[in-house]
Amino acid sequence: MANSGHPKGLYLLFVTEMAERFSYYGMRALFVLYLVAAFFDSSMSSQIYGSYTGLVYLTPLLGGWISDRYWGNRRSIVVGGLTMALGQFFMFLSACFVHQSIFSANGAIDPGVDNSLSLVFLFLGLGCLIMGNGFFKPNISTMVGDLYTPTDKRKDAAFTIFYMGINVGAFIAPFVCGTLGEGSWNDLSPFKWGFLAACIAMILSVVVFVALKDKYLVTPEGLGIGLPPAKSELLHQKEAVEDNDAEAERRARKNSPFRLWGCITGAVALFCLFAWNTESFNDYISAAIYALSIALPVFIITDRTLTGVEKSRIGVIYIIAVFVIFFWSAFEQAGSSLTIFADKQVDRMLGSLEFKTTWFQSINPIVVVSFAPIMASLWSFLGKRNLEPASPVKQAIGLSLLSIGYFVIAFATKGLEPGVKVSMFWLLALYFIHTLGELSLSPIGLSMVNKLSPAHLASLLMGVWFMSNAASNILAGNLATLLPVEGQPAKSFLGFEIGTLDQFFMLFAVMAGVAAILLFCLCPLLKKMMKGIE
Repeated sequence: MANSGHPKGLYLLFVTEMAERFSYYGMRALFVLYLVAAFFDSSMSSQIYGSYTGLVYLTPLLGGWISDRYWGNRRSIVVGGLTMALGQFFMFLSACFVHQSIFSANGAIDPGVDNSLSLVFLFLGLGCLIMGNGFFKPNISTMVGDLYTPTDKRKDAAFTIFYMGINVGAFIAPFVCGTLGEGSWNDLSPFKWGFLAACIAMILSVVVFVALKDKYLVTPEGLGIGLPPAKSELLHQKEAVEDNDAEAERRARKNSPFRLWGCITGAVALFCLFAWNTESFNDYISAAIYALSIALPVFIITDRTLTGVEKSRIGVIYIIAVFVIFFWSAFEQAGSSLTIFADKQVDRMLGSLEFKTTWFQSINPIVVVSFAPIMASLWSFLGKRNLEPASPVKQAIGLSLLSIGYFVIAFATKGLEPGVKVSMFWLLALYFIHTLGELSLSPIGLSMVNKLSPAHLASLLMGVWFMSNAASNILAGNLATLLPVEGQPAKSFLGFEIGTLDQFFMLFAVMAGVAAILLFCLCPLLKKMMKGIE
């Protein structure tokens, strides 16, 4: 294999992830619309959406830990994929058994509607999707990096190509699932077909992976990757490279049992603190995610078997993960407040064609698919000339672009009266700018975690990275409730009144902009902490 090319295993993972992301984004495109049409108001639907996406990114901790200790990446991916397929099938059953919307024509709740069975299937489906994603997500991302040697400069480009596979699925999904399944409060029947299409895509993802994994998922030396730890030649090879006197001394050190109990006690205390004066079940989920987001990283970094260099590199992952929370909490408005905004106050007519609300969620993956090869080529071009910016710099650029996108939509909605609609091209511009920011941040983050993680903690630390997405999605759901609603009083956030759309969007513009400036300032320190990795 020529060093300038990429291993065939990358394209197997590309296709596997593409089908899985079709399943995820197809369901996501319909999820809030289904909740609002059948069960809840927009505020409650946004909170449920935030809790769901938050838990989706929390369970990779469990999946990464089980993979690192017992199953290996391959088995975890298969179990996770089948569990998610079952979850999508439960979503299909939920839409099959929903009788009608709980809302009457005038928007009032109809006490004669009983959708309890449909809600049971809905939450069973969400539970399976949450657990299945925990086994699937961190393990497939880890395997991308394992296809290459530790010092291979093609990794950033490889993760950008892999990220394109994610977005090919995300691009197709809203068109297929949205077209098949976008219903309304007075016609809920189409939703089930969108969920069924997502189920079929998930099954195909598992079939492709099982059929080709043994042939293509190998290192440049021909060693199998993703096997259980006891059978993994790759892990043993990495450990042998580190096997010197200092390494032997490190492995001889033991951890105190009080470390585990101390972190558990800390997590419980934090949960109680965050859950104080909670008002809903969603608040308890938020409290659990925030507590674990603090306690687990502390548990990992206090491991006495880690060397000073390893702790320094893990520290970079933690610091960047904090900034990623600000990115995704603003970016993930796409699935909640921006979807409601597109549905209510965006002129979606393109000539005689009505642009469906769900179709806006395909703009992001269209731009990713179009620009990911350009970005991958750019990083490779700069890397060959020793001009490639460090990973933290790329991610600061991503935050800057996110801020610019929200400044654009805030300008477009300034002074906008309720019921007045803006051109769809303002929203398209936001999605375009945000996606360029995503390409500068997300695939680079995956590559960075793979490069900085010790071999025996690779999947677990990938789970920690996704845990920042969990916290950000919970925060995104809470921030989405600030979206101004006609006829309701203005809401406040940190003492600032959010009463108009432009004020709502400026909140995210300022938040991302401040985070970008801080990260740019920290980049020299972070590069030193990476200890020669870049």
